[in-house]
Amino acid sequence: MSALLTSISSVVEIIFVIALGYFLRNGGKFQDSFKHDIEFLIMKVALPLNIFVGVLDNLTRSKLISLSGSLIFVIIFFAFGYLVAWLLTKIMKVPAGRRGTFINMFVNANTIFIGLPLNLALFGEHSLSFFLVYYLANTVSTWAIGIFFIQNDGPKVADKKFNWKKLLPAPLLGFIVALVWLLLDLPLPTLVDKTFSMVGGVVTPLSLIYIGIVLADAGLKSIHFDRDTIVALLGRFVFAPAVMIVIMMMFKGAMDIPSVEQGTLIIQAAAPGLAVLPILVGEAKGDVEYATNVVTTSTVLFVIVVPILMQIITML
Repeated sequence: MSALLTSISSVVEIIFVIALGYFLRNGGKFQDSFKHDIEFLIMKVALPLNIFVGVLDNLTRSKLISLSGSLIFVIIFFAFGYLVAWLLTKIMKVPAGRRGTFINMFVNANTIFIGLPLNLALFGEHSLSFFLVYYLANTVSTWAIGIFFIQNDGPKVADKKFNWKKLLPAPLLGFIVALVWLLLDLPLPTLVDKTFSMVGGVVTPLSLIYIGIVLADAGLKSIHFDRDTIVALLGRFVFAPAVMIVIMMMFKGAMDIPSVEQGTLIIQAAAPGLAVLPILVGEAKGDVEYATNVVTTSTVLFVIVVPILMQIITML
């Protein structure tokens, strides 16, 4: 019951912040330029700092090495997910501007804002180490791979000159610096940690306000279940956890997999779409309304998905 209440509480909080952006935009309090200002602040400043302190505050060099075995499941999961999602964009002829969102919905998840509090409620503090394995892989996957599917999915992308800056987006740079800092075991001054955490903390609320602004511009009628949305949601809530279950079942005979690890990886695999997804798509001039639609619907529907997954986990 506590897990269900936690998931409902997380979703309600998200809806309230999205609603704030929606009503302020409809009330004329946000100008057209504000949406682009949010994009810049999140992508170039807040998100890199958020990732940097997130890695250093939650991981140590010894912990990273000790958890390397659990990465096997997650790496296979992400690789297979990208392959299947990419093939589906070809088979289904997903329109340009939607493909990057579609692929990311199959693979990458909102692990921090929803995944972490829910995981602690479901499995307790001792599940944190397994959560960090997924968080680390999800971060690398999003900013080293997922972002490029989005950036190369905009209109007339074939006519554009290659932008070398795309090879190292600011969030990925933040992660690389954090990883080097971690491996060198360098200390992070408390003042820097607190300052970076404060600035990085605006990522989720501003991303949700951004979604509200997009919904206000498009109208609430833009929330709908077309073919591409339904398949993306099935990818997030059915395909992703099913693949994770199959992978762990394949390895179960060869290695000991704690039940807490199983539950953690399955739940995280099914977490809703990334809150920053519409911002990434907006920067790439893709279909922002579609990205907003799948993030909003996946967040709301996650309340229904959690109890079903927990029943499946108890049977494993």
